[in-house]
Amino acid sequence: MATVDLAQPLSQALPFWEELSEQDKNLLAQSSTVQRFSRGEQITGKAAECLGGFIVVEGAVRSYMMSEEGREVTIARMRPSEPCLLGASCVLHSIAFDVFMEAELDSTCIIIPPQALNAVFEHDMRAENWSLNTIVDRFSDIMWSMQQILFMSFDRRLAIFLYEESSRTKSDELRMTQEQIAKHLGSAREVVSRMLSYFSDEGLVEVGRGRVVIRDRVRLRDMALGS
Repeated sequence: MATVDLAQPLSQALPFWEELSEQDKNLLAQSSTVQRFSRGEQITGKAAECLGGFIVVEGAVRSYMMSEEGREVTIARMRPSEPCLLGASCVLHSIAFDVFMEAELDSTCIIIPPQALNAVFEHDMRAENWSLNTIVDRFSDIMWSMQQILFMSFDRRLAIFLYEESSRTKSDELRMTQEQIAKHLGSAREVVSRMLSYFSDEGLVEVGRGRVVIRDRVRLRDMALGS
């Protein structure tokens, strides 16, 4: 459990912080804790297991949904200073679906207990409105993922993922296994492997052990755009 002052990182991550009363600021800062998660470690299971809110301080966390067959699809990825409320189902009752979260990298997170969130939302309408807008934004991420799965060909979905990941990391070399890519896209590793082989034959990428190197960004972007 953390003994450090969490007011500063909370103020940087929560846009409504300055509008809160001193009482609510102290409540959040004093009740929140710092937790560290190893790469691949599960942060929360089903939505019924209410975690509360959390903020990524270092590392990266992904949230995903899982089919009955155990197939995963990533719906959101949180980076440093990004707050997340998908684990706060006991506070935001509109979260009626199961959401899983795991650390993509060794990560440090601030955990805000649900009791503190609930008290602040009851006191401050601006904080409650922010929470609802945050959930709407995440719901948009979910709808975008579902749209890709239902209506896009897999080669285009893979091209979008590789191009966006390259843009996000500012690198043409993606340090990811085919199994990790399959989890993000809600597909099987064998499907990813076959499509990467096709991309490699076409000169779009180079595939190595635990990595994919983009060789033709222009053509990959055109494929992602459906051109």
